[in-house]
Amino acid sequence: MPEPIIFAIPKGRILDEALPLLAAVGIEPAADFFDKKSRALVFGTNHPHISLIRVRAFDVATFVAHGAAQLGIVGSDVVDEFDYSELYAPVDLGIGHCRLSLAGPEGSAPPGIGSSHIRVATKYPATTRRWFAEQGIQAECIKLNGAMEIAPKLGLASHIVDLVSTGRTLVENALAEQTVISEVSARLIVNRAAFKLRSAEVPALVERFRQAVGQGDAAA
Repeated sequence: MPEPIIFAIPKGRILDEALPLLAAVGIEPAADFFDKKSRALVFGTNHPHISLIRVRAFDVATFVAHGAAQLGIVGSDVVDEFDYSELYAPVDLGIGHCRLSLAGPEGSAPPGIGSSHIRVATKYPATTRRWFAEQGIQAECIKLNGAMEIAPKLGLASHIVDLVSTGRTLVENALAEQTVISEVSARLIVNRAAFKLRSAEVPALVERFRQAVGQGDAAA
């Protein structure tokens, strides 16, 4: 038996859209994967040598980058934030669409010419600092894992950088989207070493995902 392939998939918003893609490439999770009462994190599939792990989106990138998993599905926001050299993101899966945006209190102007410093609440400090540096602005980032929208109201930060889909949460918290930093979609990610060392298995899986999303024989 070959060493098992571990495929990391995210909890949350991408999961429901990822399941049909897994089915399209012939990977079907075991029945216990769908048991909402289960606290298990590792699940079998219809392939004895392929297992799924279900973890937080940010952890998907870490598991794959460090070789604990060989493949994964995660948003491009996470890929950009960590910028792991060990990650290869060969396929845009065309799911999980949203955007990473700067938002501030309704009626306020986005920071611009003349601004030299801004305090921002975000789950994406590396991406946020890079983007503001390109605007010539130093960003002091307050790392939060949730509830970003209340940070301006409580004086923790003047602005936030977060994922936006419908924008409803912003409106309900008296915030307005000011600038789109990046468009986001889910990517298939692969550990670079596994892609080379397990050339009989991993590249074939990548190609099946390409076929499933209609990218054919696109170059790596």
